[in-house]
Parts: sequence; structure tokens; C-alpha cells
Amino acid sequence: MTQAAPVGVGIIGAGNISDEYLTTLTAAPDVSVRAIADLDVERAATQAERYGIPFHGSVDELLERDDVELVVNLTIPAAHAELTLRAVRAGKHAWAEKPMALDRASAREILDAARTAGVLVGNAPDTILGEGIQTSAALLRDGRIGEPQTVLTLMQGPGPDAWHPRPQFLFARGAGPLFDIGPYYLTTLVQLLGPIAEVSAFGHRARQERVVGSGPDAGTLFPVEVDTHLSVLTRFAGGVVGTSIYSFDSPQRRQLFEITGDSGVLRVPVSGFDGPTGLLNGDDREKEWTDVEAEGAPRTRGVGVVDLARAVRGSTAPRASARLAYHVLDVLLAIEESAAAGEPVRIASSAASVPDLKPTWNPRTVMTDPTQRESTSEPVASGTGDDHEGAAA
Repeated sequence: MTQAAPVGVGIIGAGNISDEYLTTLTAAPDVSVRAIADLDVERAATQAERYGIPFHGSVDELLERDDVELVVNLTIPAAHAELTLRAVRAGKHAWAEKPMALDRASAREILDAARTAGVLVGNAPDTILGEGIQTSAALLRDGRIGEPQTVLTLMQGPGPDAWHPRPQFLFARGAGPLFDIGPYYLTTLVQLLGPIAEVSAFGHRARQERVVGSGPDAGTLFPVEVDTHLSVLTRFAGGVVGTSIYSFDSPQRRQLFEITGDSGVLRVPVSGFDGPTGLLNGDDREKEWTDVEAEGAPRTRGVGVVDLARAVRGSTAPRASARLAYHVLDVLLAIEESAAAGEPVRIASSAASVPDLKPTWNPRTVMTDPTQRESTSEPVASGTGDDHEGAAA
């Protein structure tokens, strides 16, 4: 089988997170990073030199380049929708950091534009493609805890203002614990348990202002624009019910993701891409957790871009797709709306199941003939609907 040509990639946003992406992408034979752009051109120049990227410059210059087929949008949340839409309208495939957008209308505009342009759009988080969560998915699919009944997720901590040198955007609209951390949990929940049908939430804001704790702006006060603690009840379309907490107000740091079935409990790793899955079977209090080590090649941030690039060459849909990201955004906004109104909110959108990755899937192996690549079972040109689930995205 012949090796397909790598997909030319352009990066928009040369901040801290770009290091994580570039470490993965420059080691992946499926992609070739051709350009990087940033409002701070010097910062783009630094990353270009560090990673051997042949071009750095402005966003406009990057979007005009014929050798850039896929744009990776690593900007702040408020800029995600605008820049992803510009990339799509320029005829580029696109990947963006989470959240997809800050409102449903902007997200639908991206999906519609992608369908019109015939391009693919993927969206973070791509932790669902990590070997840890993929192992959890396989155990769940194999019935190791029986039929899932309930799920409990917790993300608690004091917030990033103590350590982040520029935390202001993390407490602005489009961030906070719900939009900054929630997508990791919600995307995994949907992958493992299916689409969400209804949420009921309560929000709380412990402080109206916070203080930058490190860096050149240390000691600076800044406003808190969003709730910093959310308590959420979730009903899934398949019947599972869940309880979740997302909080930047707790001195206690705690992360937990447990699915309870009718014959056991599954503890899903949530700290990153790897880590063991915990299994507890039966109702005997003396039983101990069994750790099942993650199976598969190591994967890190940026593997979603690699999967998207393989979808581009193989005419399939990406797993961490804009379709999935739209449903997660719909749920995030519904949680905000429920907390504001004090009543449950039904979710209008849905999401297709995310096909599992085989343990042999490796972002660092050479891509072979794309016609032989494993299919995600989602045709690229299927029909559209009012819930904006056209498979082109």
C-alpha cells in the first residue's frame, strides 16, 4: 500500500497550548506543519524557529496559503467561532480548541459553512481518543459492569487564578469551570453513554473579583463574569441519570468519573489521555478496585488533528467532530440557562456515537493508502437536519 501525502497544517495561535499541539503534530507523518500565525508576530516567529515551521506571519497570510489544507485554531474562546468560520470559508478543513463557539447560532453557522464548502471540522477535546478513555469505552461496551444506570463526575479545585500568569480569560464569558473544564467531562459522557436529553443546574459565584497570583500581573484584581461553581443533574436519552459538579471554588482538589452499572462500577481516567480504568464488581463492601491498564499507543493533545487529517485523506468523518462539539456546546449553554432560570432545560440537539479507536491506532505510524483506512462508519456526505448534524462537519 502507498503512503498518502501528509495534510498541510497551519496553526493560528502561538500561545502556551501550541507547544503541546506542535510536539504531537511535528512527530506525526500524516501532517506537515507549514505555517503558524499569531497577533503577536514575534511569538509566532519564536515557535516557527523552535519547531522548524517554514512560515510565520498574520492570520490573513496563513489563510491565503495554498499549502495549508487544515487550520488548527488555538486562540482564546471568544475568537474560536470567528476564526474557524474564516478558515472554513477559505476552503480549509478546520480544528479548534474548545468550546466550539459561545452561542448556538455561531456554531450552526460553522456547520452550515462546512457543509457548503465540503470541508471537515473537528473540535477539542481529543482526550476521548486517548488510550485511557478508549480502554474505558471498550470495557463498558464489553459489559464489564452490566447495563449503565447512573454516573457521577466531580471536578473541584481553587481555580487557575493562583498559578496562571494571565487567568482573566478563564473567568470571562465562555470559560469558568463549566466551559473550560466541562467539555472534557461532557464529551466523554456523550461518548460513553450517548446523547444528553435534559439538564437541571444551580450556579454559584463565591467572589465577584479575583487576584492574579503569578507572573508580571501578580496582585492585579480582575472581575469574575461567570458562575464558578455549577451543580448539575443530567438525564441521558438512553435512560442513564447523572450528577456533576464543576467548581473553581473549592480548596479541595478532586476529580472523579464513575459509571455505575447493574453489576459493577467503572472509574474512568479523567486526568489526561492515559491512566488505568478502575473496575469494581458486585456489592460486597470487602471487594477492592481492580485497575485495568490502558491499552494502545501513547496519545497526547493533537491526536484529534491527526485523526481529522486521516479523515480528510480517507473520506470519512473525524471522531472528535464538530457534530459532537455542537451537542456538547448545546448542553453547556443549557446548563447555564437552567442555572439562570431555576428550571430544567431540554436539549434540542443529539449526537451520533463515536466509533472506538483500535489499540493499534498510532498517531506516529506512517499513514497507508487512505482507501484501506478503518472507517468511522459515518459517510461524509449524508443528509442534513434541523439539529445541524450534517456529517460534513
